[in-house]
Amino acid sequence: MERSRVRGISTKLMGAVRLAAAAGLILLHGCALFEPEPEIVEPVAEVVEVPEPVVDVPEPEPEPEPEPPAVEPPPPPRQVAIVLSSRQEAYEEVANQLSERLDNVAIYDLGDRSQPPVMAFRQINDSRTDAVIAIGLRAARSSVAMAQVPVIFSQVFNYQDHGLITETSRGVSALPPLSAHLAAWKKLDPTLARVGMIVGAGHESLRTEAEIAAQDQGVELRVQEAGSDQETLYHFKRMIHEIDGFWLFPDNRILSPRVLTEILQQANRRQVPVAVSNEAMLQMGAAISVSTIPADIAATIVQVLERIRAGRIDAVPPLTQLSEVRVVTNDALFRPEVAADANEPGGEGASR
Repeated sequence: MERSRVRGISTKLMGAVRLAAAAGLILLHGCALFEPEPEIVEPVAEVVEVPEPVVDVPEPEPEPEPEPPAVEPPPPPRQVAIVLSSRQEAYEEVANQLSERLDNVAIYDLGDRSQPPVMAFRQINDSRTDAVIAIGLRAARSSVAMAQVPVIFSQVFNYQDHGLITETSRGVSALPPLSAHLAAWKKLDPTLARVGMIVGAGHESLRTEAEIAAQDQGVELRVQEAGSDQETLYHFKRMIHEIDGFWLFPDNRILSPRVLTEILQQANRRQVPVAVSNEAMLQMGAAISVSTIPADIAATIVQVLERIRAGRIDAVPPLTQLSEVRVVTNDALFRPEVAADANEPGGEGASR
């Protein structure tokens, strides 16, 4: 009985062992059935660094130092051409004064028949001349017509008739300031009350200036316009009875030597003093000369020249006024005791 129980236990143990073995086989077999497929792994390319070839690079040659810029020599100084209508004293005095004030000038005389104006201006235009100063009507007309640089003219009374004012030309007055002129006359003759004046056409600005001067001095001004010398004489004969002074202007369009002589003779007979702007006319019978001063003319021209050289010609008036006057009296016609109050000994004097 004991053996039967032991045999039965053994049989059970053997069956359990077989069962466990079978389960193990099944498990292994199931694992084999359900084992996941292996992942496909792409091969990674191996990066091999290849060293760059060593190339011998030559060192750059040093750049040559730049040569210093060539220093250009300074240009020669600018030159001013002074063109004279002739060698008369009034023109030469102004030219001499200009020569003292300007560094580099060349003087041309159009009165020299050995050098025609065309040849003179050919030389001017071919030189380093940057401006022309024309003194007198002939010089002014030739300069404006032929010069290739700006022109400044002076000593020209009827400048309007000759087209002397252009984009590149300007003038300086041929007369002293009329206010100073009349003030000097009034100082010499305090009784001066009515003054006559005859001018040609085109001098509206001159008439306006004279009227303002007369008003400032408390003088009545009577003005007539003439178109010829005979008309001038006609107007003078009519006004001589109504004036105590006659203001004579250098308008050669309405004056001739014959008419001028007759006017001075009639004025002296009626004791009407004649005031002029040319000292030489005192010998012809004028009573007082109030004229320009060469140094003042030259100084004014230089002022205009400086503005033109600075590129400001548009700011320069067509005609620039002067600032000084020279007063000279004819002692034979003016009372010496009155003239001495305003003039230096000998009948001459200057005032500003």
